[in-house]
Amino acid sequence: MTSSTDRRLRTSSVHHARGFWSVAFLFAVTMGFASAPAPLYVFYVDEQGWGSFVITVVFATYGAGVAISLFLAGHLSDRFGRRRVVVPAVLLNVLSALIFLSTHELGWLLLARLLSGLGVGMLTATATAHLAELHRRSRPEASTTRAEVVATAANIGGLGLGPLVAGALAEWAPRPLYTPYAVFAFLMVLGLLAVVAAPETVDTDQPNWTYRPQRVRVPADARGAYFAAGMASFVAFAMFGFFTSLVPSFLAEDLDMRSHAVAGVVGFSIFGAAALFQVLAGRWPRRRLYVVGLAALTAGLLLVVGALLSGTFWVLVVGALVTGAGSGMSFKAAIATVISVAPMASRGEALAGLFLMAYLGITVPVVLLGILLQYVATDPAMLAFGALLLVLLGVAARGVSGTRRTA
Repeated sequence: MTSSTDRRLRTSSVHHARGFWSVAFLFAVTMGFASAPAPLYVFYVDEQGWGSFVITVVFATYGAGVAISLFLAGHLSDRFGRRRVVVPAVLLNVLSALIFLSTHELGWLLLARLLSGLGVGMLTATATAHLAELHRRSRPEASTTRAEVVATAANIGGLGLGPLVAGALAEWAPRPLYTPYAVFAFLMVLGLLAVVAAPETVDTDQPNWTYRPQRVRVPADARGAYFAAGMASFVAFAMFGFFTSLVPSFLAEDLDMRSHAVAGVVGFSIFGAAALFQVLAGRWPRRRLYVVGLAALTAGLLLVVGALLSGTFWVLVVGALVTGAGSGMSFKAAIATVISVAPMASRGEALAGLFLMAYLGITVPVVLLGILLQYVATDPAMLAFGALLLVLLGVAARGVSGTRRTA
């Protein structure tokens, strides 16, 4: 009897472990697809005659889709199950890939980016929760570190792999506006087939459940700490948005570097550094994460602006790495702050507000920069962009310092 029970437990553990890696793979390739267009925008500029403002609008449409989805559907997996939300979330991205494969018209590409954002908004929290639950059931005695590291690598690391893979395919494979999307569409469908067999980890029998959009709730006595966390996230994601929307065009037009592989490597560097330093600094106290992260963000921002003003490529690469490290640590500290100040009952709602501020950061400053570039030259526009983010970093640092004194 005991032997039979042990066999069932081992079988269940193996089943959950396979599901864990299936979800991680699907999460990573879907996030990779979401950022894959970054080094390809140059082709659309040459083919369609787009300006920098159009590129920022296309990118901002994705960010808007993520924000909308976070509030309308990001929490639905708690009721309907993880797989029942992961599958349609990824299918939205597959549909987005099919649109990219079918047409280059601006209206359709805006729709494609909106669909991708909606899917990513549904996927991020759902896949992260699914990974944590699958890990807990496959290795009940182990710590949660592996699940956290894998979720970070799949999320931010996947965002970094997207430009890297797309840039390499655009440089060396035929049909640069077809092959990258086809490859990611195939990988997403392959991941879906694997995840369909993954175990469900949510009890979907909730007869009294009623739908409501995700709410944002923060305790009154924690608003200072919450605002500082949100501002740090805003600036961190603003740099992510800048590197995945406008930097490839700057490389081609201002630095005269038209290699799509190089553009992909530069895009990968900021996300790769963010993921790496989130792991390396995983055991740091929140105070140190904030101090080092905000300092690195400041230094990286100055390097990036200086590189674009001086036309120095290697300074841009160093700036991307430093900015990525700072962004990763700052966002990790921000999440830890929100988790620590929000009561358990409203923690999801508080995190939703943090992600909203982050995705406002990934869209609003970049759109403002795109608009500014329509009226002034690149150098003053970049100085204004850098000055705005430096001011916001100062506000975040002051908020963190004030929170510590209050504590």
